[in-house]
Amino acid sequence: QVQLVESGGGLVQAGDSLRLSCAASGRTFRWLGMGWFRQAPGKEREFVVAVSWSDGTTAYADSVKGRFTISRDNAKNTVYLQMNSLKPEDTAVYYCAAAQIFIIASMRDPRNIRSWGQGTQVTVSS
Repeated sequence: QVQLVESGGGLVQAGDSLRLSCAASGRTFRWLGMGWFRQAPGKEREFVVAVSWSDGTTAYADSVKGRFTISRDNAKNTVYLQMNSLKPEDTAVYYCAAAQIFIIASMRDPRNIRSWGQGTQVTVSS
C-alpha cells in the first residue's frame, strides 16, 4: 500500500507555470512507477506523465511534450511535475498515480494504477 499526497495546483493565466508535487509513503512497490493523470469535467481520466524509479525512464502524453517535465527526489520519495506554458485545455484535476510496473508504457493505462493521490485542481484562464 502506497499513500500519495499531492499539492501545487492553483489558478494561473495562460502561459504561466505551476509545479506539482507528489510524496509517496507507506509500503512502496518493488518496481515503482509514479506520475500524473488528469481529468477535466465531462472527460475521462487521461494519462499525462510518468517516471520509473528503477531507471528514470519517462513517458509523456503528446499534448504536454515540450511543456511539462517530471523529476524525482529519491531522498524525499517525491516526484515533481513542472508545467510550463500552460494552456486553458490543461485545466483539470491532476491525480498523482503509482503502480508496480516493468515498463514505463504500463503507466499509460489507468487500469494498472494501484494508488491514487487525492487530486489537485489546476485551472488555467485565457
